[in-house]
Amino acid sequence: MEIVVERIAGLDVHKDSVVACVRTPGERPGRRRQQVRTFGTVASELAELAAWLAAEEVGQAVMEATGVYWKPVWYALEDSVGELVLVNATHVKKVPGRKTDVKDAEWLAQLGECGLLRSSFVPPEVVRDLRDLTRYRKKLIQARGQEVQRVQKLLEDAGVKLASVASDVLGVSGREMLDALVAGQRDPAALADMARARMRRKIPQLRQALATARFRDHHAWMLREHLARIDDFNAAITRLDHQVDVVITPFVEARDRLTSIPGVGKKAAEVIIAETGADMSQFPTPEHLASWAGMCPGNKRSAGKNYSGRTPQGNAWLSGILTECGWVVRQSRSTYLAAQFWNIARRRGQERAAVAVGHSILVIAWHIMSNPGTTYTDLGADYFQRRVDPDRERRYLLSRLKALGLDVELKEPAA
Repeated sequence: MEIVVERIAGLDVHKDSVVACVRTPGERPGRRRQQVRTFGTVASELAELAAWLAAEEVGQAVMEATGVYWKPVWYALEDSVGELVLVNATHVKKVPGRKTDVKDAEWLAQLGECGLLRSSFVPPEVVRDLRDLTRYRKKLIQARGQEVQRVQKLLEDAGVKLASVASDVLGVSGREMLDALVAGQRDPAALADMARARMRRKIPQLRQALATARFRDHHAWMLREHLARIDDFNAAITRLDHQVDVVITPFVEARDRLTSIPGVGKKAAEVIIAETGADMSQFPTPEHLASWAGMCPGNKRSAGKNYSGRTPQGNAWLSGILTECGWVVRQSRSTYLAAQFWNIARRRGQERAAVAVGHSILVIAWHIMSNPGTTYTDLGADYFQRRVDPDRERRYLLSRLKALGLDVELKEPAA
C-alpha cells in the first residue's frame, strides 16, 4: 500500500507500560526501518518516550483508547508530537494468532502509515475539564437517587406509608416529617400537621400513613444516616454547579442559545457543550454528529437484506441526556418537537419517539453551534397537519369508511 505518513509511531498502551513501535524510511528506497522500545507510564519515563519520538522526528503517533490509561500518554506527548491519533479499539482488527504487545504496536504503526485509521474526537483542555465536572455531577445525582430509594425502602420496612400519599418523600413537608421521626416524634396527628401548602388537603390520609408502631430506634438511626448522606450529596452537587458556571464561561453564549430549544434546560445544555466541545468543525454534518453520539438508526445491509436497525454505540453521556430531553418535550403540546413525539409515539411507541426527538434536538444543536448568534425557531405544533394533503386525506378516510360497510355522502359546511 502507499505510504501516507513517512514517520509514524504505534503505541500499545497499558496501565504500567507503553510499547512503542517507530517506523521511518529505510536506507534503501522502498524499505522501512522499524524500532520497538518499551517504556513505563510514570512521568519520567513518558518524558523519555517523548524525547525519543522527537529525536526520530515522528510526525504522527497512534494509540488505542484503552480505558483511562491512554490519557497520561496523550498529555505527555501532546506538545512534542505533531499529530496524535486516538483510535477506537474495536475498529482496529487484530491479525489472528499474532497477539502480543509488540505486534499490536507494529500493527497500529502499519495501519497508520497507510492512512487506514480514523481518529477519535479528543476535546481541548477546557472542554475536558467541563466534561469531568458534568459527568461527576451526573454520577452524584444518580447516587443521591439511590439513597432516596433506600429511604423509601426503610420507611416501607417500618410500615410508614408516606410514599403512598406524598409524591415527593423528600419535599419540604416530607423532609420535616422525617426529621421529626428521627428526633423521636411518633404521634401521627402531630406529624401530619407538618404538611405544607397543597399537602394539607391530605392530612387525613397522612395520619393513617404515619400511624405505625413498628418504627423503632433502629429505623430512626438508619434514617438519620440516609438523610445525612443525601444532604452531603446535595452540598456536593451545589458546589459542582458553581464550578461548572466558572469553567463554562467561554461557552455561556452558546449555552444560553441552546436553552432556547424546547426540553433543553441549563444543565442539559452544559452537557451538550461538554460532550461535543461546541466546535462543530469536528463534525462536518449533523449526520456525523448523530452517528458519533449513537443517536441515529443502525445501517446493516448484506446481500440485499436489511438487518437490525438498532442505534449504534456512541457517546452514552450525550445520548442519555438527549433522550431525557426527548421525554421532557412530550409534556408540551404547543411545539414542533412535542408534535413530532406524539406523531411517532402513536405508530412506534414512546421509547422510540423519545430517541427520535433526541436526535432532532441534536441536529438543532449542531445548527445553533455552527451558526453563532442563531437561536431556535419553532415550526409550530401544527407543522405535520400543514403537510397533509386534504384531498388525499379525504380519499383515505372515505376508503376506510367504505371498508367498514358505510356509505357516506359529503356535504360542504354551511357558511
